[in-house]
Amino acid sequence: MNFYQQVGKMALGSRLRRLGEKLLEDATEVYALYDVDLDPKWFPVFYVLSHQPGASITEIAQTIGHSHPSVSQIVKEMKKKELVITDKSQKDARVTIVRLSETGRQLIPKIDKQYSDVAQAVESLLSETQFNLWKALEEVEFLLDEKNFLVRVRDARKLREQQQIEIIDYRPEFHDDFKQLNYTWIEHYFTVEESDRQYLEHPDQKILAPGGHIYMARYENKIVGTCSLVKIDDTRYELSKMAVAADMQGRGIGWSLGQAAIRKGHELGAKTLYIESNTTLKPAISLYQKLGFQKIVGPASPYERCNIQLELSLEP
Repeated sequence: MNFYQQVGKMALGSRLRRLGEKLLEDATEVYALYDVDLDPKWFPVFYVLSHQPGASITEIAQTIGHSHPSVSQIVKEMKKKELVITDKSQKDARVTIVRLSETGRQLIPKIDKQYSDVAQAVESLLSETQFNLWKALEEVEFLLDEKNFLVRVRDARKLREQQQIEIIDYRPEFHDDFKQLNYTWIEHYFTVEESDRQYLEHPDQKILAPGGHIYMARYENKIVGTCSLVKIDDTRYELSKMAVAADMQGRGIGWSLGQAAIRKGHELGAKTLYIESNTTLKPAISLYQKLGFQKIVGPASPYERCNIQLELSLEP
C-alpha cells in the first residue's frame, strides 16, 4: 500500500488491477467451496448462457462488454472442459452459436446458491465502506465511455504544454525560424510563390514597417511556430504566415498564436481580421473557425493556392 500512497492517482489502473487480482484469488477458493469447477474469468459467459438457450459470440461480447477475441478464447476454454457446445447458426453459417452443455447446465443449481451468498457478502462489504464503490465504478465507466482515458491523458499533456508555450514578439534573430517554418509547410502542400518570398525574405519591410506585427511561439527555448498580422488599411489586417513545426502540431500552438493575433488586432485598432487559405488545409480551417472566423467572398487573392477567404469582426 505504501507504493500506491507514494505514486498516487497515476497508478489508478495498477491499483484496480491489484484489487481485481485479490478478488480473483478469493473467487477461485469460493468456487472450490461450492464444488463448482469453473474458472472465475468464465463467469460472465456462463451467466449469460445460463439465462438463455444460446447466443452468438458477438451477442455475448456485447452483453458483457468484452472484446470478441476475449469471448472466443473463453468459449474455447469452456468447450475443452465440456461446459459448452457450439453450432453454426441456421440463419447464417458464418455465425457460431454457443450453448451450455448438459455438464454445464448441471452446475446451475450449485452456482445459484453461490450467487446468493456472494451477493450477500458483497452487500456486507459495501455496507462497511464510507463510499459506495459500486456506484463509483458505474460512474467512472460511464465517464470513460464518454471520453476514454487515453484522450484524457492527451488533453492533460496538451494543457501542460500549452502552459509552457511562450508567445513572443518577432526579433531579427528569429528571421531564419520565421522563414523555415513557413517555407516548410508551403512546400509540403503547395508551390512557393513570389508573394511568399517577398514576405518571408523581407518581413521588416513587408510586414513590420507598414504597421503589421509578427509573433513567434517558443517551447522549451525552441521556436516552434509563428504568425503575422499584415496591415491592409487602418481598420483591416490579414492574419497571415501562420505555421507550426510538424512535430509540435496538435498541441494548441496555433490556437495560442491565433488568440495573440486577435488581441493584437484590437490593440492596433483593427475592425476586421482577414484570412486567405485553402480548403485542403482542414485542420487550419477548423482552427480559424474555432477562433471565430467565418467564410466570406472577398477580393481576388494574389495567391494561386487561395480558394477560401475568412473574416473575423473585432467590433463590439
